[in-house]
Amino acid sequence: MTAATRDLFERYHACWESRDPDRIAGLHTADSVFHLHSGQDPVRGQAAVREAAAGMFELVPDLAFTLVSLRVGEDFWIVQWKLSGTSAAGGAVDIDLADFVLVENGAVKEKHSYVDGVAMQAALAPTGAAS
Repeated sequence: MTAATRDLFERYHACWESRDPDRIAGLHTADSVFHLHSGQDPVRGQAAVREAAAGMFELVPDLAFTLVSLRVGEDFWIVQWKLSGTSAAGGAVDIDLADFVLVENGAVKEKHSYVDGVAMQAALAPTGAAS
């Protein structure tokens, strides 16, 4: 089962790398929860997951991921990333992110993303904005 979870991780990450919100949502369960822990409420269901992912790509159109560490279990993965790119506001993105993902029946049941909120706020602020 761990191999199947690792395969799901690889396919899921490929969807994020290709910035494809439809494919991302398609790898979630119908009642999936996606929670970006940075002040937003969790979203539920594939349509809401799709919308949340699309919103992220609007904020950082060239979003890139550098893998820091990955742990895969039978029904979960925990991954640490370094995110980079340029925000739509013009700020440089250099953000630490940790994902905790629960898997059910070969799909993402819950995705909890924990970000460096200070770095995220700085990256998303309009260029030249006062701190």
